[in-house]
Amino acid sequence: MTKAIKLLTALPHKQRERLMELAKEVSFPEDTRIFESGGTADRFWVIRSGAVHLDQQVTATRRVTVASLGAGDLLGWSWLFPPYRWDFGAESFSQVRAYEFDGPAVLALSVEDPLLGLSLVRTVAEILAHRLEVTRGRLLEQYTITRRGL
Repeated sequence: MTKAIKLLTALPHKQRERLMELAKEVSFPEDTRIFESGGTADRFWVIRSGAVHLDQQVTATRRVTVASLGAGDLLGWSWLFPPYRWDFGAESFSQVRAYEFDGPAVLALSVEDPLLGLSLVRTVAEILAHRLEVTRGRLLEQYTITRRGL
């Protein structure tokens, strides 16, 4: 299994410093919807403290948690790829403090500093690969539980 990657610690020092120049400190109270699947993805966050659940709407009344994120984790990657729409929803599970980044500003900085852009894309890809692996495991687990119940 791949290991969990933290965006800010994975970036080279100089690129991390440049990215942090765009950081804005924000907080979300417990049980706050941060974004909804299908909404415009124009920012991302690095969680400093607290917990966020990523979820997928499976019926009109039911959401399924697909990942739980905590300190150091990247929240949001859809800002990086067209059509810039959230693939999941996100809700704070507790009080959350985070660094918020404006997606278009980070993309512009990535054009100006190609090493930052490459480092950012590679790191986000590693994060996504890890999350995909974890999600696959959860799906297999759910499938096994469901099959036993038949």
